[in-house]
Amino acid sequence: MAISLPSSSSPFSTLSLSRKPLPFSCSLPKSPIKTKKFNARIIAYKAGLKSKQRIQKINEEVSPHRAVSAVRLLRIEQGGAFADLLSDKGRGAAENEMAYVERTLGFRTRDLEDRDLRLVTDIVGGAVRWRRLLDHLILSLCHEERTFREMEPLLLQILRIGFFEIVKLAMPPYAVVDENVRLAKVALRPGAGNMVNGILRKLVLLKETNSLPLPKIEGDARAQARALAVIHSHPVWMVRRWTNFLGQEEAIKLMNWNNGDPRFCLRVNTSRGYTRTDLVEKLEMLKVPHEPSPCMDDFVRVQTGLQTVIQAGLLREGVCSVQDESAGLVVSVVDPQPGETIIDCCAAPGGKTLYMASRLRGQGMVVAIDVNKGRLRILKETSKLHNLDGAITAIHSDLRLYSRADLRWNRSLEDLEQLMDLQDELLHAASGNLP
Repeated sequence: MAISLPSSSSPFSTLSLSRKPLPFSCSLPKSPIKTKKFNARIIAYKAGLKSKQRIQKINEEVSPHRAVSAVRLLRIEQGGAFADLLSDKGRGAAENEMAYVERTLGFRTRDLEDRDLRLVTDIVGGAVRWRRLLDHLILSLCHEERTFREMEPLLLQILRIGFFEIVKLAMPPYAVVDENVRLAKVALRPGAGNMVNGILRKLVLLKETNSLPLPKIEGDARAQARALAVIHSHPVWMVRRWTNFLGQEEAIKLMNWNNGDPRFCLRVNTSRGYTRTDLVEKLEMLKVPHEPSPCMDDFVRVQTGLQTVIQAGLLREGVCSVQDESAGLVVSVVDPQPGETIIDCCAAPGGKTLYMASRLRGQGMVVAIDVNKGRLRILKETSKLHNLDGAITAIHSDLRLYSRADLRWNRSLEDLEQLMDLQDELLHAASGNLP
């Protein structure tokens, strides 16, 4: 929907010569014609000012991946971001993250390198995944529960990063303590750094003596589920359901697998004429370790080297997209057919939407509804790269505003009965394929 705004006249169209109202006004003369050389000088001057301002705000002492991770975790908690950092913009994503650091903390660090991007991805994803356990440990090492409950959000994110690096990434403790203390002092104040120092040193001592304050698995089924939920950082309801469905031993195996390092998958863009063989050849040229998916014909598994794929432009050129096999399985269950209208009710950033649109073979429509305008914009941009924008109608809205009578479709990803059946099928499949 286009909205036209009335043009406003310049506030400087007239010039008053005194504070008192005058019986006349004088118009400003037309601006002088600027030469190319003059314009170049102005541009260079402005660029120089911006460069000086940026240099003044750079802090070389703070670890860049920790600063970016802390700000991103803060944005996730406040509802302004998602855990996924990777995008098809490569370096542009790193610059965007550093811009958020500057706006939030008031300074920049050195630019993010590829290694820093990988660390940010690992730390942000890991801290989100293990948040329940991390918060339990932080609370246990605070003097009072009130200290934890009233802790300022940025300080809590810094502690989560430090705890995750020590407990799960097994980074050198002295480096973790030193770097996170420095971040807290620069981003907050010296007292915050002292608090981080004291709590992290306690954690290091407890980990070295193998005496982390973990809950004991004892009592009735509900109490045991609460303890397992903390130890394996899963929701209590999910632990109880899996335990009832699979038994405690298999449920623990499933939670361990669920908390493992993610394996990325690439889906080849068949709508642009590429095949999985084409994608495999490009990955071999880039020397990216890979293996074809055993269950989805259009997918290739990639354990490492995703940044190499992004930097090579395979996503930007529309050769493939990053998509998990589980998302592909959902589309295979929906089984889009040419001529159908399909509604994806929480569509952005659009992985399943694009896959469904590609299977319509140019006949039919996927209506993509999402409440997040920014992520919906990503969907629109990606659909153009995949030559699928003609098969997708993107709507920025909240589905709760519609009644069933307002919508007409052949299939919907929000069919609850179908999703419940699919969930049980995937649960059976996951339990049968655990290592």
